[in-house]
Amino acid sequence: MNAPALAPILDVKDLCFAHPGQPALAAGWSASIGAGITLLYGDTGSGKSTLLRLMAGRLPAEGRLTLAGARLDAEPEVYLRNVFFCDPTTDALDQVSAVACTASLTAGDASFSEAAWRTLIEGFSLTPHLDKPMYMLSTGSRRKVWLAAALASGRALTLLDEPTGGLDAASIRFLWRAFARLAEGPDRAIVVASAARIDSVPLSGSIELPLRSTSHVGPCAQ
Repeated sequence: MNAPALAPILDVKDLCFAHPGQPALAAGWSASIGAGITLLYGDTGSGKSTLLRLMAGRLPAEGRLTLAGARLDAEPEVYLRNVFFCDPTTDALDQVSAVACTASLTAGDASFSEAAWRTLIEGFSLTPHLDKPMYMLSTGSRRKVWLAAALASGRALTLLDEPTGGLDAASIRFLWRAFARLAEGPDRAIVVASAARIDSVPLSGSIELPLRSTSHVGPCAQ
């Protein structure tokens, strides 16, 4: 007998978006994203980063996005409090230490786990770099600071853009192990945008670009 369907963590209805003068990235796209790790797959330049920004509420679009019961158009502050998203191209936090960067990224996150963060910091070999300003860190180390904050977050939706970019092999293996643990959680959706397939962790679903009109990307019924 099939298990009862779980309510999606992120529900997208009739999303429409296009950059000026370009073909539509989404034209009436609907999707249900459930708990676990969802792969957002597409070639470089296919629109993965833009779709993450749309899910994060960082870009205006037509349609309805509902996260953990809060609609972006009706309760934007509640919606945004439930999202962890860090643009890997930003330089807004370059002048502060890794610790201060983490504090900024996790501000207002009541379920942030300090213990999980410290485990991630050790696993990513970041301890010697915590008091350094972010601009002094390598691309990989900056990304690991963001990843540690993201994975220790208690927010309902975590959006990660090419998380392995700039990481050494040991850090990538550690990241896969962290993902595997998080994949078992019942109340967090983690969307990982990648130009490569992911076969190192169990996935609850996948989204492929270009988008079809409707997708169901929640957990599979057992």
